[in-house]
Amino acid sequence: MDLPLTLAACALFLVLAIVCGWFGARPINVLKGPRMVPWRPLMMVCVVALMLMMVHLANLLGFQTGNQPRY
Repeated sequence: MDLPLTLAACALFLVLAIVCGWFGARPINVLKGPRMVPWRPLMMVCVVALMLMMVHLANLLGFQTGNQPRY
């Protein structure tokens, strides 16, 4: 993935995490019944994907992540 696509994915996952967190924090309406969409787990999936994209972005910018080989 190149830099513009990585930045777009970071922005998308950030917006999705915020939206899922907002929907998950709303009070439960007993009259409407249970929520059918698991908003909080979806928020956590978006946050994990965002962290992976941020590590990939750091790699694209030249920072070394991961284990360094020892000689």
